[in-house]
Amino acid sequence: MTENFRFPADFRWGVATSAYQIEGAAFTDGRGPSIWDAYALMPGKILGGQNGTVACDHYHLWEQDLDLIQGLGLSAYRFSVSWPRVIPEGTGKVNPLGLDFYDRLVDGMLQRGLEPHLTLYHWDLPQALQNRGGWANPEIVHWFTDYALTVYERLGDRIKSYCTFNEPWCTAELGHHIGRHAPGIQDLKTALLASYHIQLAHGETLLALRAQNTRAELGTVLNLYPVDPATDSEADQEAALLLDAKINRWYLDPVFRGTFPERAVAHYAEHMPSIDPERLKVAAQPLDFLGVNYYYRYWVSTEGKTLQDVERTDMGWEIYPEGIYRLMKDLHQEYPAPKYYITENGAAFKDELQNGEVHDEARVRFLRDHLQHLGRAMQEGVPVHGYFEWSLLDNFEWAFGYAKRFGIVHVDYETQKRTLKDSAKWYRDFVMQQRKFQAEEV
Repeated sequence: MTENFRFPADFRWGVATSAYQIEGAAFTDGRGPSIWDAYALMPGKILGGQNGTVACDHYHLWEQDLDLIQGLGLSAYRFSVSWPRVIPEGTGKVNPLGLDFYDRLVDGMLQRGLEPHLTLYHWDLPQALQNRGGWANPEIVHWFTDYALTVYERLGDRIKSYCTFNEPWCTAELGHHIGRHAPGIQDLKTALLASYHIQLAHGETLLALRAQNTRAELGTVLNLYPVDPATDSEADQEAALLLDAKINRWYLDPVFRGTFPERAVAHYAEHMPSIDPERLKVAAQPLDFLGVNYYYRYWVSTEGKTLQDVERTDMGWEIYPEGIYRLMKDLHQEYPAPKYYITENGAAFKDELQNGEVHDEARVRFLRDHLQHLGRAMQEGVPVHGYFEWSLLDNFEWAFGYAKRFGIVHVDYETQKRTLKDSAKWYRDFVMQQRKFQAEEV
């Protein structure tokens, strides 16, 4: 456990954010509308009718935010680029002011000793491309690759790592099947088609970036979950295996094996779109890293049972720190990658600012316990090279608007004042303690 475990000296300690959730400036300096700008205008889609037009105003306050990260003693920052800020119509004319912003941001990180870890797609598709079919249009594979090369051409190898997609399950399933995320489509076949095109775009982009002889690490980020049957019944066991195939392996298998899992393909049956198995093999490009977002586990009951007497976050998610250990051990065994990053891990709680402070003891426990179990996996040989807490700032939490606070830094949305929560101070002290251990060992 981490009371005794010493994280390696080159371990990356960081925080993560995404463009639409924090940047604001939605109609500033030539940025085009994204599917989230359009989705937020649909009545009843976002809690409280809120949107990301201002968010945390990071577009204007980025220097202050980078100072916060540096002040916490962290060494890395995971952020995303807004496609409509860079190419407002999704294809064609590039917006130089948009690229200038990310140029300044990356330079600001490097000046503060922060490694830039860039995500190309964190859900904010240009609305102009959605008007042309979005992720259901096969042309998007080329649109995305061209966008990625545009970003790389400007930022190049100043970036430590490029991630193609953040949580493609959310884009496909929440955005195109359940309809709880932009663009709000509710059609299983469209969702499966979107997931197929995402896999192709991932593979083609890695090929294109490698052709630039980049020194940056290339990979992708998946939201992954341990999946446990509620009982030993055959029905629960089979239901758990199927859910694992649909949520985890549907995105792992293409990236590592160039195929979709047979169990899920058979389940989807007539809903499966026409896919080219030979074409799908392009998704299985060698990865320099796999990013893992871990929040909770799935507990599967065919009889509708629920887990009782467990601690939950403000999202209603079970707090299950051992899951990060189990997940990373299983991943390393079945889907070995040269290195893993924990690209997101965190929790929302009902944080309140009182007398200039936020005492979020539950989040402190969450971080401490998850890091203990992560250290345990590393002790047993899993090559984890970094941890990015989600998130630096309270921010726009998608369909929940501003009702859920995931940040280790409190944001007053009226004044944009940032306040370190107790969890930020704990994380800072924990990282400093690790550095002290390393110094003593030299």
